[in-house]
Amino acid sequence: MKNIITGTAGHIDHGKTALVKALTGIDADRLKEEKQRGITIDIGFADLAIDDFRFGFVDVPGHERFVKNMLAGAHGLDLVMLVVAADESIMPQTREHFDICRLLHVKSGLVALTKSDMVDEEILELAHAEVEDFVRGSFLEGAPIIPVSSRTGAGVDDLKRALTRLAQSIESKTTSAVPRLPIDRAFSIKGFGTVVTGTLIAGEIKVGDDLEILPAGIKARVRNLQVHGHDTDAAFAGQRTAINLQGINLDQAQRGSVLAPAGRLRATSMIDARLDLLPAAVRPLLQRARVRLHHGTAEVMARVVLLGASRDEAALPLEPGGSRIAQLRLEEPITAIPGDRFIIRSYSPQITIGGGVIIDALAEKHRISDTKASARLNRLEKADPTERAALFIEMAGHRAMTSSELAARTGATDDQIAAAARELTASGRAMEVTSAPLILMSTESYRELSSRVVSLLAEHHRREPLSLGVAREEVRERVFGTARAEVFRSVIARIAEEGKVAAERDSLRLAAHRPALSDSEAQAKQALEAAFRASGFQAQTLEETAASLKIALELARKLYNLLSAEKKIQRVGDMVFHIDSLDELKGRVRARKAVNQKMDVAAFKEITGGLTRKHAIPLLEYLDRERVTRRVGNEREIL
Repeated sequence: MKNIITGTAGHIDHGKTALVKALTGIDADRLKEEKQRGITIDIGFADLAIDDFRFGFVDVPGHERFVKNMLAGAHGLDLVMLVVAADESIMPQTREHFDICRLLHVKSGLVALTKSDMVDEEILELAHAEVEDFVRGSFLEGAPIIPVSSRTGAGVDDLKRALTRLAQSIESKTTSAVPRLPIDRAFSIKGFGTVVTGTLIAGEIKVGDDLEILPAGIKARVRNLQVHGHDTDAAFAGQRTAINLQGINLDQAQRGSVLAPAGRLRATSMIDARLDLLPAAVRPLLQRARVRLHHGTAEVMARVVLLGASRDEAALPLEPGGSRIAQLRLEEPITAIPGDRFIIRSYSPQITIGGGVIIDALAEKHRISDTKASARLNRLEKADPTERAALFIEMAGHRAMTSSELAARTGATDDQIAAAARELTASGRAMEVTSAPLILMSTESYRELSSRVVSLLAEHHRREPLSLGVAREEVRERVFGTARAEVFRSVIARIAEEGKVAAERDSLRLAAHRPALSDSEAQAKQALEAAFRASGFQAQTLEETAASLKIALELARKLYNLLSAEKKIQRVGDMVFHIDSLDELKGRVRARKAVNQKMDVAAFKEITGGLTRKHAIPLLEYLDRERVTRRVGNEREIL
């Protein structure tokens, strides 16, 4: 059965609630005060099944004082039933409600001319003509205008037939999307606990699902589900849904919050958007104006920062009927994704002045003079899902972007993200930093980082021709900054594969770099190696050896690095041994194993010609590290 969410709209006392009752038999006014005063104060709900369609009616209040409640029910509508009383025709809240529907891009609907039994044929025809003129140029131009009387029932069947015809052309909401349910009611039932209701605007929710109440970030599990008052195991996009949540209190789930899969989406206090000001707005919207933003079922205060293609344009106000890229800085967080629509109302008096569509729901703060931000957001606004993913990855720069970050930024499913990743990597637009977890970086960022690494190494080799390279950690700090460790490892691995860089264990150098020694430096290197070899097991420190050879300590350290890289020497403790001496030592110890598998310090001194503890202890610890021996108490076991 196809689910159609249908909203009422119209002026107070034009018969919206009575019409819903005439259609469904359900009185959508549920509050005691509504019954006493005879007016709708908050949104109400009813449903009606006709053929293969189930209509979920959202009945909204018409009084100007309760427009914010109307807005809580106006999101996610498939079609609108604009209600106009034949005896009063178009009134102020008719206009405001209709403006809201247009700003929210409701695409289909009809007009119900209520109270048709209270006027004569001439007045009814006049009201019909006024409505035709009112909706001209809008999504309701050419839509059915049906006279109806909730009191007598006249026209109700015609209205049902018209709704059914409209429903046939409405595209079903996709269930292959991240589930989102803006909460419009929350209450507690004894023995069950907290229950929330709302219109499931995307995806599918099942009993047992782990959800999150955003923006608070409170985890909850689905205990029970109802759709239109009937228990079910799963609810689908387009259905009015009641969810019994396990593990939360009533005060943790209130109107304005959003239910989504745990860990999937993120709250935001800053959004970038395309902002449209109504032609009927009484004044221009000034830079940094304070407005009321309505998104889903939430209402928050916000400051509007108007952006522009130039500094001069950015400084101008937004004129009535105009459209601009803007940043809205929220005083309380909301949860949104690109493509969501919203309404703005003036701070005082509280009237609807415009609305728009979110381009980036997790925006970074822009300066008014940042003309590049406006250009980038224009690209994002026109982008398809894959292009949007590419642009967000580019915006992440050197930090790159994980699949979970991309999910929160775009609202895309895992399958959609994987498909976008395949397309972007195949086209060379992005590169995969890691596959599990998936991290993506733009190819441009990779080129920039790799170029900076090569430039850093080239400059180092120019300054230090005897140096083997730069320490990995120094390269990471100087080039990669706050980029995640996976980015550093991936970039270095790739430029090494490309043959640009040689990656040693602790250092990096250009692949083509070879230390350039002068004749005197080559002689010093040869003398240093000979001294280490000659010292045998009685090795000295580098400083002592350099002093004995009258080699400058700075040069000796550089030559030491070269000899160490050539695996001709090795530091053990503070002393430097020639590798031949260490190999000879290993051979002597292993030869002893044929006589005795155990060896104490005295035996070791005997093997090595009477070494003092100064040399014996560091060498014994070296043999342990090399897994030639293993310490057992005060002895060594030869392995």
